[in-house]
Amino acid sequence: MTNDSDTSNPARTWFITGSSQGLGRALAITALDRGDRVAATACRTESVADLVDRYPGQVIAIELDVQDESAAHRAVEQTLAAFGRIDVVANIAGYGLFGAVEEATDAQARAIFDTNVFGPLNVLRATLPVLRGQRSGHILQGSSLYGQLAHAGVGLLAASKYALEGLSDALAAELAPLDIKLTLIEPGYMGTGFLSHLVFAEPTPDYDRTVRAVQSSLGELSPEAFLDAARVAAAVISAVDAKQPPLRLALGRAAEDGIRGALAARVRELDDWTGVTREVDAALQES
Repeated sequence: MTNDSDTSNPARTWFITGSSQGLGRALAITALDRGDRVAATACRTESVADLVDRYPGQVIAIELDVQDESAAHRAVEQTLAAFGRIDVVANIAGYGLFGAVEEATDAQARAIFDTNVFGPLNVLRATLPVLRGQRSGHILQGSSLYGQLAHAGVGLLAASKYALEGLSDALAAELAPLDIKLTLIEPGYMGTGFLSHLVFAEPTPDYDRTVRAVQSSLGELSPEAFLDAARVAAAVISAVDAKQPPLRLALGRAAEDGIRGALAARVRELDDWTGVTREVDAALQES
């Protein structure tokens, strides 16, 4: 089976961004509970200070804004000084932006890319030399179902996740000969505070029937529609333990159903337009 665990792994050292809340914090706790070591990074170290108290000797708290590349390098140096290696890099820090594509300001659009795309890239630049030197490691990229699909209201969020996924597809191919693995984490809606953690663009009335309708439907979701961070973290760690981890790990029914539907729609459209698609090849052959 593709998810068979490799039980030979010793305790791992994790480098986790966004450790103060949500999936980042849940991953840190789950890893620590099983005896792993964690470099818990966050914008404010006091937000993870309780972990240092609860797991003495297993965890260090590091201040890190992922938009600061030099800070990422310093954080890696601190991790190596404390633990000597890095086995898992979990790029979890990120946030969402909700609104029509037109509504998003330039500042909002650039800010979400700075955190969701350039932030992970900064961390990768800092950690990849370590993983390459070890010829081992596993990178976890915090994507979402919006790395595979988009609907009204999530254009900029999806754009940032699509960019992360494209980068990760290429990176996985580049790292495969070095025995460094990569998995994109694609959960559905995380936690009942999902909407409260979004940044909202200034609304335009013309988008009331699309963007605002979606916003309303999301706000009416029942608590059961949201994923528990601890369960998601356990699923992610099962992928890290697998001998052949997936490149993409969809988590939750909303993610699975949404991604299956999006992929099927793309295939149908390819089939519908295959005649036009292949006419281009024929024209090239005739010229």
